[in-house]
Amino acid sequence: MLLTIPNMPDPSVPVGKNEADNITVSTWGDANSIKIAKPHWDLPFFEKMLDFQRGVKVTGAGFPFYVGDMARLVRALLAFFLDEAKKNGYEEMICPIMVNAASATATGQLPDKEGQMYHDAQDDFYMIPTAEVPLTNFFRNETFDEKDLPVYRCGYTPCFRREAGSWGKDVRGLNRLHQFDKVELVKWVHPDTSMDELEKLRLDAERILQKLELPYRVLMICTGDIGFPHAKQFDLEVWAAGQQKWLEVSSCSCFTDFQARRAGIRFRPANGGKSQFVHTLNGSGLAIPRVLAAILENNITDDGKIRVPQVLRKWIDEEFIG
Repeated sequence: MLLTIPNMPDPSVPVGKNEADNITVSTWGDANSIKIAKPHWDLPFFEKMLDFQRGVKVTGAGFPFYVGDMARLVRALLAFFLDEAKKNGYEEMICPIMVNAASATATGQLPDKEGQMYHDAQDDFYMIPTAEVPLTNFFRNETFDEKDLPVYRCGYTPCFRREAGSWGKDVRGLNRLHQFDKVELVKWVHPDTSMDELEKLRLDAERILQKLELPYRVLMICTGDIGFPHAKQFDLEVWAAGQQKWLEVSSCSCFTDFQARRAGIRFRPANGGKSQFVHTLNGSGLAIPRVLAAILENNITDDGKIRVPQVLRKWIDEEFIG
């Protein structure tokens, strides 16, 4: 029964019933400056470079193929995200993309999101919905020395979500997939610093969007919309000019000791006192599909090509693709 009780929201979290009560904390960039825009699924090269039909043939809906320049662009984004994480002090890890039930329970996916996870019944393994799960569990049932905190880690993985019940225009194209690529940022910190660390985490994710020159807004998520294990949550939403809508690309959250209690992750105080639970945090830094959608929709040239953001030309030595 205790596992069904969500985390307590921090007192600074706004009270509300649903996403309509979330608060816009800040915005960056000028969405109105984008003069040429269309939904990414209407671009002339969409079906050639983002092959959803063959994805359906090979697997099913929500499992597209990225072909040619799109595959290169995804690879460039992932390399850029990981390099930015390294600059901000995160140590990179390559981790399993399947976890056991104990790991999913420790981070709060179970017993809350069984219906959203792909499950191998024979081995009782779960395909990860985010690298948060294996990364956080790396230190499960371990104890830090206080002097070693904070600890920052990052990891790229494919992510798998069933998205049961999703349908309509909100899932068209890249907006919502069953398999997608993401770089995750995870922190283990002293309880006294966790809210300050959340602000730093949020800024780490924001700077990536700024370098990609993508307009975005930051939402503080209200009590009625906040995630099950979250104490405080900020969502970053990028502006997709072709769709004329905001798309979530990162969720940055502090879990206080909610995950640490489930996972048994503690630290030894420097004064020799009783061991205490750490606080855990994580955030997307960033998720590929909607960032890719925004890049495609916001950077259309007069002749229908896509301008490659300057920061990605280290990996794509071309100004335009498409």
